[in-house]
Amino acid sequence: MPVSSVPTPDVSIILPCAGFGTRFGAPYAKELHCLAPGVTVLDRSLEAVVELAASGLAVRVVVVFGTHKLDTVKYLARYAGTFQLVFVYQDDAAEPGLDGAIRCALPMTRGPVALVLPDIVVSGTGSAGSLRTALRRTEVAGWTVVAAEESDPGTLRQMGALTVVDAGDAVTVKAAAEKPVDPSGYNALWGMVAVAEDEAHRLPDVVVREADSPLAGAAALMVERIVNYNTTEG
Repeated sequence: MPVSSVPTPDVSIILPCAGFGTRFGAPYAKELHCLAPGVTVLDRSLEAVVELAASGLAVRVVVVFGTHKLDTVKYLARYAGTFQLVFVYQDDAAEPGLDGAIRCALPMTRGPVALVLPDIVVSGTGSAGSLRTALRRTEVAGWTVVAAEESDPGTLRQMGALTVVDAGDAVTVKAAAEKPVDPSGYNALWGMVAVAEDEAHRLPDVVVREADSPLAGAAALMVERIVNYNTTEG
């Protein structure tokens, strides 16, 4: 019998799940924290990806994991019929950190790529269809972020901070930094990043403090709220 081929995806999602979540302070992975009966943080973070699949796109989700995240791997089985799931192990030989996780995933991606973090939830006005729009805009802009306004310095120090400028017909990222020590001058944060296929090799630099962020000049899609579930209180 012929072996059926896996269809080439229209878009790829990198879902890094290899972190230890030390600040979360629970005996389970923070993405599995329950927000409502049968609904975890991970389910909420994947809502935009489920929307992509529902729109008719072939979606590949590249999950980066470690041995401490086998419960997360098991949980993701519920999405096996929704999109392609590819699992990449981030072992000791791989570069550590979130940028290392992204590098592990990139060889398995095809088409435009989006970085979706399993502990960040995008919600409220503007969130519906935001990831699909962001991926579509990469055809022209190269880079697009789904972002929300933020003025709290403590929050900006813990997130991907942005300076966004509204030109009337479009919102653009003027500057970007990963967890800046000095958050003054930043007025927003990103929740998801989308990039054209030929620029995806620069995606790890988005989450490196010392790197020049490739998000400067990116288009921004503004939503009402972005929450980082880095503690059990959310």
